[in-house]
Amino acid sequence: MLTEECGIIAISVPEKKDIFALLYQGLLSIQHRGQDACGIAFYDGKIRAVTGMGLVGEVFRKKNVVESKIGIGHTRYPTTGKCSKADVQPTVYENVAVAHNGHIANCEELRKRLEERGYSFRGNVDSEPLCYIIHDFIKLGKSVNEAVEWIFKNVEGAYSVVAIIDGKLVVFRDPFAVRPLIYGTKKGAYIFASESATLDILGVEYAGDVGGGEIVIIENGSIKKERIIEKKPKHCMFEYVYFSRPDSKIDGKLVYSARYGLGVELAKEHPAEADLVVPVPDSSRPAARGFSDYSGIPYEEALIKNRYIARTFIMPTQEERAGAVKAKLNPIKDLIRGKRIILVDDSIVRGTTMREIAKIVRAAGAEEIHLRITCPPLKAPCFYGVDMSTYRELIANRMSIKEIKEFLGVESLGYLSIEGLEKVLGVPVCTSCLDGEYNTEYMKKLAEKVKKEDGGPRGCCKSK
Repeated sequence: MLTEECGIIAISVPEKKDIFALLYQGLLSIQHRGQDACGIAFYDGKIRAVTGMGLVGEVFRKKNVVESKIGIGHTRYPTTGKCSKADVQPTVYENVAVAHNGHIANCEELRKRLEERGYSFRGNVDSEPLCYIIHDFIKLGKSVNEAVEWIFKNVEGAYSVVAIIDGKLVVFRDPFAVRPLIYGTKKGAYIFASESATLDILGVEYAGDVGGGEIVIIENGSIKKERIIEKKPKHCMFEYVYFSRPDSKIDGKLVYSARYGLGVELAKEHPAEADLVVPVPDSSRPAARGFSDYSGIPYEEALIKNRYIARTFIMPTQEERAGAVKAKLNPIKDLIRGKRIILVDDSIVRGTTMREIAKIVRAAGAEEIHLRITCPPLKAPCFYGVDMSTYRELIANRMSIKEIKEFLGVESLGYLSIEGLEKVLGVPVCTSCLDGEYNTEYMKKLAEKVKKEDGGPRGCCKSK
């Protein structure tokens, strides 16, 4: 399974109130985006932050009442290496606090530049360079817009950012709008978050999405928006396929509807004679329902998820992810025994987890297993916030479809096509991990370097 770069929230209210409670509830709604660490920062004349390792409910055990007009929050997913307290966002430095969702590919170069300007790094998280860049511009008497414009032109990767700068709430999204950032408003309050489900939970109406290359500044209750740089959007298709909650809207598209449509299209592209359509819970349920409705093959919840086991993508190592599958999923043997099963899942990355799932279904008595995947084959690294940093780890880069089918031990294997994916989603998406076509020359050169070295990006972002 995959990991993804965190979840963010920002809140501005017209009058001082218990903003900590609002941020807490908001973070709970995006806990699925990161379960390793979390943090909250707010402004009450100066920036204060509370951060810690663990789930939102674990870090913020004690009820905190914080009277403030603005605040930001962050949830972080586990790392492949060690995560120190200094890596937990929001990152705070003097009058600037920053939290972001995404990945900065040229983090090491930015770090060196800032060190030359006298900044010392406390951790390895790539929100720290963003924080220092903004601080440096403000210190030199430049405007926030000038700082963000420099970031848009010089920072490579994907980044949706919420920040507190000199008592103002500042929000911006990278020019390609890769990672999501939505907002809503109600009675003078503004809420920004990674997913619209956060707005629903806080009782705020969905108003839209922050555009790529756009900055939003809220000060004293007034909002100013400016599109600084305009490029063709390249939204992350994994937000629709896997990461986001099905009840969320991402760039105006309801995730549930997108997944249902992907299942319908998958049934058109890769039909199979079978007795049951079975989803791999949870993200594949709408797609399996779409496949079933189009094909007429009955749908059954024949794999039951243990909800007290963390999502396997959250676990730091592949060995732990694979080892947790049996504890996480249990088959209903009476439904599966003697049946031809269409197993629907969202993606195959390394293949080891799916191999274990296929073994579980086979051991439950399945006569045949026909595997259908709503994401096209993953063949290239992602430098925009998904934990796929090498070519060699991707099974579709090393094996043909036939070889993957044999490795997984299934009767047939069908991936949705890139064309089918784009048709169903109906929004411009980034397909770099599918076809190796990256958004900038820097990324293309980085991909060639990784291909030559067969390793991942190095530098300060490695710990993510």
